[in-house]
Amino acid sequence: MTEHWPTELRISTDRKTLNIVYDDGAGFSLPAEMLRVLSPSAEVQGHGPGQKVTVPGKRDVMILSVSPQGNYAVRIGFDDLHDSGIYTWRYLRELGETGDRLFAAYEAELAEKGLSRDR
Repeated sequence: MTEHWPTELRISTDRKTLNIVYDDGAGFSLPAEMLRVLSPSAEVQGHGPGQKVTVPGKRDVMILSVSPQGNYAVRIGFDDLHDSGIYTWRYLRELGETGDRLFAAYEAELAEKGLSRDR
């Protein structure tokens, strides 16, 4: 994949969406819930194979902050106090391009485990 850099990064006024535009014109609106439950943090992804955690109850989560991490990523802080994920430009683009499929897989995991987006 060719590296593309963001030219714009903006939190929506309701704090439920992160909007990102890349230098090739591609733009994505990434829901806070998706960013939270697919966080690249070890708390969500685990420390090794098979340790990924399915995070329920984040339908109404909001973005509190977006802080630069060098010139390659941002750290996103959420109102549930999760803020340990470092979202690279590449990962944010991946979420923009394949987020629907990844989120559908997350919803299937919730159902399989008897969990809900609301609790």
